Formats: sequence, structure tokens, C-alpha cells
Amino acid sequence: MANKNIIQAKQDQVDALKARIEKSVAGVLVDYRGITVADDTKLRKELREAGVHYAVIKNNIMRRAATDSGFAALAESMTGTTAFALSEEDPIAAAKILQKFADDSKGTFSIKAGFMEKEILDETKAGVEKEQKNLQ
Repeated sequence: MANKNIIQAKQDQVDALKARIEKSVAGVLVDYRGITVADDTKLRKELREAGVHYAVIKNNIMRRAATDSGFAALAESMTGTTAFALSEEDPIAAAKILQKFADDSKGTFSIKAGFMEKEILDETKAGVEKEQKNLQ
């Protein structure tokens, strides 16, 4: 049986992530398998400079927060090595940076899914090209 403090700590993580998702105009889920520490550091810096919050969070925590935020459809993409990038202001910043990184990685880093302004986007729609078309 799990300790009540551990359960409460996990619920606090879910609540914090839910609040961040609800404040965000866009989010992108990525499979970060195969990324080097140097590349990860560079990617995180670029995302941070663009105002994008990027984190590796346990899939169960992400699933619960996404479901509680009205994005239950994202849960099926939350398997394996998953990171979440959230943008509160620029709806294409995360997708643009992550899509370029995925293209440069030659298949070791990929976009899984995302959302923009309450619309769920699968991996074919979560790339920057689709999001730019939606803004026009």
C-alpha cells in the first residue's frame, strides 16, 4: 500500500501539470529516445528562450493531468520515452523548434502528438507546418 504522503505528492504533481496545461495555448509530446545530453541541453536552452516549458514527466502523471484538462485523447501517445513541451503564449514556438530538432535527428527524436487551442493534433498534425496553416 502506498504511503499517503507519496500519493499526495503525486496528486500535487498532477494538479500542477494540469494548471500549466490549462494556461497553455499549445503543447507537444515528443519521443526523446536517442537524444544525447549535449543535444538535450541545447534543445532545452532553445525552448526556454522561446518561452516554452519542456519537461520529462512520468507518463501516468501526464495521462492524469491531460485527462483532467480535457485532453484525454493525448493519453494514448503517452507511452515509452515521453517529454512534454508547453507554450503559454506562442502557439507554434514549441512545434517549430521540436519539428526542426526531429528533422535534424534523422529518426531518433520524434513528435508524438500535441494540442493547440483545445484541438488535439496527432503526430502528422502536430508538426509546425500544420500549425502554421491553422494560424493563417
